[in-house]
Amino acid sequence: MKKIVIGFIAIGLITFVGCISTKVKDADGNTYKTVKIGSQEWMVENLNLDHFQNGDIIPEAKTKEEWVKAGENKFPAWCYYKNNPSNGEKYGKLYNWFAVNDPRGLAPEGWHVPTDAEWTVLTDYLGANGHSDEIVDVLKATSGWDDDGNGTDDYGWLGLPGGIRRSAGHFLYIGRGGSWWSSSESKKGFSWHRYFSSSGVYFYESLHQHGYSVRCLRD
Repeated sequence: MKKIVIGFIAIGLITFVGCISTKVKDADGNTYKTVKIGSQEWMVENLNLDHFQNGDIIPEAKTKEEWVKAGENKFPAWCYYKNNPSNGEKYGKLYNWFAVNDPRGLAPEGWHVPTDAEWTVLTDYLGANGHSDEIVDVLKATSGWDDDGNGTDDYGWLGLPGGIRRSAGHFLYIGRGGSWWSSSESKKGFSWHRYFSSSGVYFYESLHQHGYSVRCLRD
């Protein structure tokens, strides 16, 4: 991972943008690495838990019918891409927005699902630091992307193409794209998310019933 030197302290130690720790645990006891980029500290990995912070279970939607029903009833739900647990080991879980917005809490204590404005802070920081034409490349992992779409992962954010699940229950884009929820609603029934592809980082409005990855940001 390329690290950018931002300064020295008197005893000769070097401070890096992109320093990683491994001390964040979720309600299931999973441990996540983190990375500091500018003024923000992000998780390096996608959430992969199935309990809210109060201990309540987040239901798994294993079938197309279960996924659609959860969305219609505005219930929280998660799934693995193609309902395959091995995808969860690499990409984490896909959550609908009702899980993201549930008051029982998806993020670990001291962390939260970023707002749309906080996503913009990240991309603005990268743009202001020489990456305006390659923001997606410096956030994407150096392997795992199809069609020569791998990134340089300059900051250690390790963006992976975990795909998405549509409201109707079908899966798309694994290996080619990944989407991450924000906690910000755009209008009734829609919220903002960030989509990474081989060509860039995009923000779109999305139905709450879709399934996307979740990254958390330190409070």
